[in-house]
Amino acid sequence: MKYWITLIVTAFFSLPVMALEVGDKAPDFSLKGSDGNTHRLAEHKGKNAVVIAWYPRAFTKGCTIECKSLAKNGHRIRQFNTAYFMASTDDIDENIRFAKQNGADFPLLSDPTGEVAKSYGVLIPMINIARRITVYIGKDGKILKIDKDINPATSAEDIARNLAKLGVERSEL
Repeated sequence: MKYWITLIVTAFFSLPVMALEVGDKAPDFSLKGSDGNTHRLAEHKGKNAVVIAWYPRAFTKGCTIECKSLAKNGHRIRQFNTAYFMASTDDIDENIRFAKQNGADFPLLSDPTGEVAKSYGVLIPMINIARRITVYIGKDGKILKIDKDINPATSAEDIARNLAKLGVERSEL
């Protein structure tokens, strides 16, 4: 019996629930960041691409590894005309502590109600946790890529590689 319950629960949480597809307009958002600012997708439209790396929970092993990758190798992402964020359903105070502990020099966004995560199709229902999925949004506000195959240890390098493949323009730093 335990085997069947485990199998059913695993299958349920593994089901893809992506409401969005490449080419769809990305849902707008307004979320508090660990940097003290409120970040809105609309602020970037027509200016730069946006990358949102959704993660399940602050201070967990995989999420810590991913955050450290982005903090250590963010210079690779900043070579492109893009804003990048990590986002979770953790509250803002938790994300502020998590960002500080891991030396994050980019904003971690908080979506404690899960409404934005749900609109992006990354929310695991009933437990209000986001799946580890990275969403790439073009300057025009449309979804360029939805990456479900995330390696936390190489997250920054993978994001930079994807930005290049997607043809996102280089920044003029």
